Amino acid sequence: MGTRKKVHAFVRVKPTDDFAHEMIRYGDDKRSIDIHLKKDIRRGVVNNQQIDWSFKLDGVLHDASQDLVYETVAKDVVSQALNGYNGTIMCYGQTGAGKTYTMMGATENYKHRGILPRALQQVFRMIEERPTHAITVRVSYLEIYNESLFDLLSTLPYVGPSVTPMTIVENPQGVFIKGLSVHLTSQEEDAFSLLFEGETNRIIASHTMNKNSSRSHCIFTIYLEAHSRTLSEEKYITSKINLVDLAGSERLGKSGSEGRVLKEATYINKSLSFLEQAIIALGDQKRDHIPFRQCKLTHALKDSLGGNCNMVLVTNIYGEAAQLEETLSSLRFASRMKLVTTEPAINEKYDAERMVKNLEKELALLKQELAIHDSLTNRTFVTYEAMDEIQIAEINSQVRRYLEGTLDEIDIINLRQIKEVFNQFRVVLSQQEQEVESTLRRKYTLIDRNDFAAISAVQKAGLVDVDGHLVGEPEGQNFGLGVAPFSTKPGKKAKSKKIFKEPLSSLARKEGASSPVNGKDLDYVSTSKTQLVPSSKDGDVKDMLSRDRETSSVEPLPSDSPKEELRPIRPDTPPSKPVAFEEFKNERGSEINRIFKENKSILNERRIRASETTQRINAIKREIDVTKEALDFQKSLREKQGEYENKGLMIIDEEEFLLILKLKDLKKQYRSEYQDLRDLRAEIQYCQHLVDQCRHRLLMEFDIWYNESFVIPEDMQMALKPGGSIRPGMVPVNRIVSLGEDDQDKFSQLQQRVLPEGPDSISFYNAKVKTEQKHNYLKTMMGLQQAHRK
Repeated sequence: MGTRKKVHAFVRVKPTDDFAHEMIRYGDDKRSIDIHLKKDIRRGVVNNQQIDWSFKLDGVLHDASQDLVYETVAKDVVSQALNGYNGTIMCYGQTGAGKTYTMMGATENYKHRGILPRALQQVFRMIEERPTHAITVRVSYLEIYNESLFDLLSTLPYVGPSVTPMTIVENPQGVFIKGLSVHLTSQEEDAFSLLFEGETNRIIASHTMNKNSSRSHCIFTIYLEAHSRTLSEEKYITSKINLVDLAGSERLGKSGSEGRVLKEATYINKSLSFLEQAIIALGDQKRDHIPFRQCKLTHALKDSLGGNCNMVLVTNIYGEAAQLEETLSSLRFASRMKLVTTEPAINEKYDAERMVKNLEKELALLKQELAIHDSLTNRTFVTYEAMDEIQIAEINSQVRRYLEGTLDEIDIINLRQIKEVFNQFRVVLSQQEQEVESTLRRKYTLIDRNDFAAISAVQKAGLVDVDGHLVGEPEGQNFGLGVAPFSTKPGKKAKSKKIFKEPLSSLARKEGASSPVNGKDLDYVSTSKTQLVPSSKDGDVKDMLSRDRETSSVEPLPSDSPKEELRPIRPDTPPSKPVAFEEFKNERGSEINRIFKENKSILNERRIRASETTQRINAIKREIDVTKEALDFQKSLREKQGEYENKGLMIIDEEEFLLILKLKDLKKQYRSEYQDLRDLRAEIQYCQHLVDQCRHRLLMEFDIWYNESFVIPEDMQMALKPGGSIRPGMVPVNRIVSLGEDDQDKFSQLQQRVLPEGPDSISFYNAKVKTEQKHNYLKTMMGLQQAHRK
């Protein structure tokens, strides 16, 4: 576990023209804030009213820019998350104090973006700076509204609304939300698109304190998982960053909330009160129980509040005298939060697949060590590989000869051979039991003593007495009871066999399930029958089946449909995109899909060859190192024994000469294999480019096909008919359904105006415009559908 540390608490003051300079003062170190109130004269001479408060914090941000706020509050938390530490940044304060502005910022202006967009940018920038690790990023967006959980990203077409309500689940790894969608993001623009998508789904309302008041608590979580690109590294680290935008507490007398807004304010104040109770309990070292389960907010943040996490609180306050009471309440909460301690630790996990590969390598090295040891002790015949069928058959033969007495003893070679000997003993014993049972079944009919139906049937036939004993069966060591069977009477042997077998066979046919032969015996008989089928027939059957398959695959199926392809009837509701995509790949996009699969198979084949070449290179490198060590040893030995020269030339022994030749050949092989690897890598890069192009073309054609088949209204299809002036795919869908605004031109103008000032803003604005285009399109489609219904 990590070392315990305090929660960092900062205060951000909302700028205002009516700042109360006489009541609010900041310390010179910008880490303290003092509140002073004038005494209420109406209370009389004896007045014990407290008029001065002083709060020590980690920083006071007054008239601070968004850049300074992020550098002070969030940058270290995000950077440590990439090292495996969980992080949480929470904005708290009264309604209208600037919490959402601090967390999200103004999405219309790139410079005024908040902590959350900057954190996403920092994550992807740091990933680019770590080429030695493969880091995956996933995000989720949770909303807690009126003590109910909602997924703000459920409106995406590939997610859809959940049938079952979301629940908070705890396990040894921590707390997670069951039913919350988590989305993989490979680039910065995708992450911004998800963020803006969730922001458009948040619930806001207006009251006297705030025109755009958040009516719910929102938690945006970034999940990180970093794997080392070194194949031998088993460990990988995981972490998550919780960015919490709390709804603001409000006094109903000041906000003037009514109706639904009043109900929302009640839930907000209640959950914030429970949050404060949990913070008070965490700050008290003597408290054993922490009331996390009192509300959904504290339960969802259980890991962040006093757990394995770097916790930072940003308290937003007003600087006006009219809001001084709420300001004091917020500062008290920040002071209590500073008493809470967390214990952050690196979240390390182990990759099972890499562990298996490393264990296999270690096993191979140990086998080599054993082989060297056996060669030094003259045990060259010992092997440690798994036994093949020939070796197992040889051990089976030795066991049989040992049991027959023709072999005196079985030589012990290794532990694997000993285990196989015992196993073959079991096999031989089982075979002998089966042979004895089959011999008895050929001569007699066996009856299970627990099969009462079979015994009663045999009793009716007169073959068993009333007590259940077979006729002529000896009891203990005495003589047999009842009448002796016909086989014991002289001169009646042939007749007795006929009388004994025929009734039983007829009974077996008549009784059916009550036959003297039980289910186990029937299974045995059926198994033996299947084993008696000659192998040639099996081969004929397989050949016949394969011919049938070939015939069925070659011959076309008869079809009564006309040659001309009729336009399919459009369904009332468009199918889901995954289903439509499979249909598209089999019909219109079959050729592109075929090329995509071929390119992908070629790419996989090149990757396999590159992997094999890499393994050969590593093996040659290891052999080169071993040869160099042996050659150095021979040189040192020659130097100790004395060097011999003949006409100025150094004389070396044969072993050292062979090592030099071997090293030369190995280096030549290494250079050749390395050149092959470079060529394969170039081919892989080219094939990957082709695969990406095919994938992009396939998805683009699918979007065009899907929009033309299911999205564009019927009355607009005339513009796309054959022979018309518009070819399918030329005009975007938003033009066909007559969107009012040219968003693409607007975006181009925005890029020309803004990007020279901030080149990193392209992904931010690109995601924002795409989100706006999507929602404008959805609004237009809903309007068309409503007009069509009317």
